[in-house]
Amino acid sequence: MSEKILKEWIERFKEAREIRRRYANWDFIRSQPPKIRIALEYYIETGDFRTAAKMSNMSVDEFIEIAKESANIPTVD
Repeated sequence: MSEKILKEWIERFKEAREIRRRYANWDFIRSQPPKIRIALEYYIETGDFRTAAKMSNMSVDEFIEIAKESANIPTVD
């Protein structure tokens, strides 16, 4: 992989993380039990919903529903 492509991927990753941070409902996230709060924060930082779902002991579908509907974390592709 060329250095130019790698730098582009890193920049896109940073932009996606910033969008998730900006639009997240932090009041809701902070009000959650520790496992769910930590999983939501992990998802915001990494975009990895599968690992976040495992961390929260939820199915992927349950986790995504909470992340999108209640925590307002946008899906960034």
